Amino acid sequence: MTDRTAPAPRICPNCDGFATAAITTGSRDRHGHLPTIRANCPACDGLGTVPARRVPEGARA
Repeated sequence: MTDRTAPAPRICPNCDGFATAAITTGSRDRHGHLPTIRANCPACDGLGTVPARRVPEGARA
């Protein structure tokens, strides 16, 4: 009897695991701070991982 578990998620190949970046808007507010916005990786939706691919049994990887 084999014990089958879900494969571990892979690191997103598009963002290399750095799924969210803080980008400055280029202007300063009245206190002199640089406001930032968060941009998420569109491939992994800001998670940094993608589901592992399942290889059919008997197939070559």
